[in-house]
Amino acid sequence: MTPYDTTDPHAAPIRVAVVDDHEMFRAGVIATLQPYFDIVGQAPDVEGSVAMIGETRPDVVLLDVHVPGGEGGGGAEILAKSRALSPGSAFLALSVSDSPQDVGAVIRAGARGYVTKTITGDDLISSIKQVHEGYAVFSPKLAGFVLSAFQGAPAGAPVHDDELDRLSAREQEVMRLIARGYTYKEVASELFISIKTVETHMSSVLRKLQLSNRTELTRWAADRRIV
Repeated sequence: MTPYDTTDPHAAPIRVAVVDDHEMFRAGVIATLQPYFDIVGQAPDVEGSVAMIGETRPDVVLLDVHVPGGEGGGGAEILAKSRALSPGSAFLALSVSDSPQDVGAVIRAGARGYVTKTITGDDLISSIKQVHEGYAVFSPKLAGFVLSAFQGAPAGAPVHDDELDRLSAREQEVMRLIARGYTYKEVASELFISIKTVETHMSSVLRKLQLSNRTELTRWAADRRIV
């Protein structure tokens, strides 16, 4: 089964909007995604993107970091200006850039994930689905930038060792890898356990720490600088 298959054939398709100023690339992404999602809008600049997101209210916005227009803030500006217009939308950054500045800017603005344009079509489809389900999705090599971005926001946040102590040694291993942006499959490979076991450990971690999803877990780990 491919990562974008759904177990419910009657489920409504995920509604996706694509923001990118390169027309050919945008068209290619849309062609890749169209068989699996409902593409509800596209835009090449800040002003057009904000208006389009407010009008279509997509489930997921695939967002380039560097787009023209507005006040020069690119993807982060789009995110900041459109969240109130479409509060239910999740934002996934898709960019050629892997610089800490670009990653940090969109994560602080509220993006739920960040992947680079070297991603495969199948992985992009899977990432969109995961973001829609509430998970944080990051290319593994960007994890350090993501953690740095979170660390910069809540300066002086207290460390609660008692929370970490609630987790078993294996749960802590799984937690650290997930917080770094690894997929369940990558964690399973790294720790030589099954994907089902990873899922079981993650459920236990979230329950013990009273967290809802991977995004909250990444913030929790970054606040404590334990990854």
